[in-house]
Amino acid sequence: MALEGKELRPIHAQGIFNLTLYGEVTQVLIFDYEDRSLYYARLMDEGDIEAEMESLMENMQGLLDEEEVYINNEITEPTVEDIDIIFRGQLIHPSIIFFIRFSGKLEEGMNIYENRYEATVAEYDYEVYWLMPSGVRILEVQMSGEYEATENTLLIWVKKGDQIEGYEKIVFEIPYKL
Repeated sequence: MALEGKELRPIHAQGIFNLTLYGEVTQVLIFDYEDRSLYYARLMDEGDIEAEMESLMENMQGLLDEEEVYINNEITEPTVEDIDIIFRGQLIHPSIIFFIRFSGKLEEGMNIYENRYEATVAEYDYEVYWLMPSGVRILEVQMSGEYEATENTLLIWVKKGDQIEGYEKIVFEIPYKL
């Protein structure tokens, strides 16, 4: 059931990627909104939030299906596994959280993650964090925005209005036999 007066304004986002040595990536995407119409609060109050959450999951899966994600030159398919909607302090600040997984085969030595998607302009500030296993070293990064790579952690900051190229690449080394 759609409510009249849906007025959501995206204000911020975060993405957290956790890579395991088994090649599985657990991705958590958090989108923060300003919702002066109280659209999500009303849906929860009226008990209609489940249909909205299902629709949001389908829409996110559709966006992921348009991307080309590779681990070591083999395509992988990110899948939305779950969703949550929370409020950050006030009902006018809902956050939509997506839980996504994908995987690929990792090897001892050099490994490459790549993602191709439609270029765009950032509509809001966001950060992305990649957490690699202990001992893994990040060797090369191609990302839009500013970034800092420590040995096994990558932090990316994108500002509203930044051009997003539509291509990401992380080259990393696993120095031990899997």
